[in-house]
Amino acid sequence: MASSRNHQEAHGIGQIEEQLQQQADAAKAIQGSNETDREIAEAVKSDKHTSLDEIAGNKE
Repeated sequence: MASSRNHQEAHGIGQIEEQLQQQADAAKAIQGSNETDREIAEAVKSDKHTSLDEIAGNKE
């Protein structure tokens, strides 16, 4: 039962991430992007450890 629940939660998280990406893309299309937006997008794509990881408890 837990496996099924985990699968459903993972699927739901994937849907949420997709929806958020669509919203971000729509906002970018409407407003354009700025340097900060580009820096954030690059940071998300990279696997670099940041001070935000430490705050979030994602220490490696």
